[in-house]
Amino acid sequence: MKPYDLHIAYVSWGGDGKRRPVLVLSSDQKEAAVFQITSQYNNKSVIIQSQYIPIEDWAQAGLAKQSYIDIGRIIDLPLSTIQPTPIGNLSKNDLLKLLNAISQ
Repeated sequence: MKPYDLHIAYVSWGGDGKRRPVLVLSSDQKEAAVFQITSQYNNKSVIIQSQYIPIEDWAQAGLAKQSYIDIGRIIDLPLSTIQPTPIGNLSKNDLLKLLNAISQ
């Protein structure tokens, strides 16, 4: 898996979970560090919205609609929960916005 590619993964929380897009940050032979991708923005608090980076070129990223990178938390997922083929990648513009946001 290449950094900054988007993949579909099964993300669980507690006893529940769902398949969702994730942005791979890094990976090794066992797991990948990812940011979750969400399309839910308007119904979130201002604090949570401040942790979301909009993906302007969402179609290039392989997404069906406007989505956001949740930089509030890095999640480590087993590779077995991530589809190996990427659905897309970030545009240069979106990558620069992400790198600027996480460097602050």
